[in-house]
Amino acid sequence: MSRHYSFNHQFIGLTLALLAFGLVMLTSASQVIGLDDFNDPFYYIKHQLIFGVLPGLLCMILASHIPYRLYEKYAIAIFAGTVILLILIFMPGIGFTHAGASRWLAVLGISVQPSEIMKLALVIFLSSWFAKRKDKTNDFYYTFVPFLLILGAVSLLIALQPDLGTLGVVIAIAISIYWIAEMRRTHLLIFVFVIILGFGILIKAAPYRLSRISAYLNPREDQLGASYQINQSLIGIGSGGILGRGIGQSKQKYHYLPEVAGDSIFAVIAEELGFIGTSGFIIFYLYFIIHGFRLGKRALNPFGKYMICGIMSWFASQMLINIGAMVGLLPLTGLPLPFVSYGSSALIVTLSGIGVVMNVSISKKS
Repeated sequence: MSRHYSFNHQFIGLTLALLAFGLVMLTSASQVIGLDDFNDPFYYIKHQLIFGVLPGLLCMILASHIPYRLYEKYAIAIFAGTVILLILIFMPGIGFTHAGASRWLAVLGISVQPSEIMKLALVIFLSSWFAKRKDKTNDFYYTFVPFLLILGAVSLLIALQPDLGTLGVVIAIAISIYWIAEMRRTHLLIFVFVIILGFGILIKAAPYRLSRISAYLNPREDQLGASYQINQSLIGIGSGGILGRGIGQSKQKYHYLPEVAGDSIFAVIAEELGFIGTSGFIIFYLYFIIHGFRLGKRALNPFGKYMICGIMSWFASQMLINIGAMVGLLPLTGLPLPFVSYGSSALIVTLSGIGVVMNVSISKKS
């Protein structure tokens, strides 16, 4: 008996369109730093294509064809393996530090960021965990307390790197899956209190975080120091006007805007495409996310539903945190813009997540 697999072509098309747009904007944003760092204006885009896009698409195809019930079967192993990778970051000779942050492992000369892998691993694990507890979701001791302990352990490992931006996304993933699994409102209030308390402790423990909060609240102060990046971002966004300068015509990418190919790339988009183009990009991104949630709503079982909604919550929260920081609505976190910012680990895991969504949403006809 033959079996036909039919993917949701609209979702695939939206994904590939976002990816193509990201590559165009990365090419524009990274030319100056590529020329300065490697005497090659196309270094970063070539690196992204070879080490990000190609393996990412391969992982997407692979993830879309593995029977997704295997993710449920091996959820604990996937999660535990990723936790081990997060611990290895702090082992001398295995993990390495850059700009004061310990976030990477060196594997065969390639840097790997385990916190990116944890986003997908946590989605799979929590989806499996809640699916098995679907009749006891509201049980305080059986579900809520273990949930806090699991998330607390992961949060601690990410906070020690330190990476509060990724920590925010991880918390958003966890709370979205719990909410879809019908979290009790009293548990939600306790959870929010614990989050506020935890972030308060983290901010108090590191003075540089206070300077970021201060830069967020008072962006006009210390414009050559803590507030430099947000001010340069706002200059780029404002100078784009209604129609923008045109693709490739950004002035802020000429050594004014820090992390121009990373978390600041949205400012380049706004400068080159203007208000109309940027609004179109955001609307398209939101439509992509809404379409993904609709696929989750149609999933045949709780595990599939939780996975899709967790993945789309990951994309949505990361997009909103990144753009919110660039326009001054949120403190800077260094979080990349999914599908657009430079970074092979992030792109590979993002496309793997897309593969999982495709897998769950597939229609099978005998």
